[in-house]
Amino acid sequence: MVLITAWKQGRVARSATGGPGSCGLWEVVNAIFYQSRKGCQWRCLPHDLPAWSAVFYYVALWRQDGLDQRIQELLRGRVRERARR
Repeated sequence: MVLITAWKQGRVARSATGGPGSCGLWEVVNAIFYQSRKGCQWRCLPHDLPAWSAVFYYVALWRQDGLDQRIQELLRGRVRERARR
């Protein structure tokens, strides 16, 4: 979550409005996990999660900025450490 928070702070600092956004990053991550686990379409996310368009927006930004790859590399390294590889 530290990578995502740092990314968000840098993004807010560069934004024209300087606003933090309308939804929490933890809820965005939960929505991504839900979509990944259920395999549903973005528009079919439950209403207790952020709007699908906001979640999709963050996923697109993370892909554009390479944050998704950094998260994947970090998680892969942690899994390999636990497996003692």
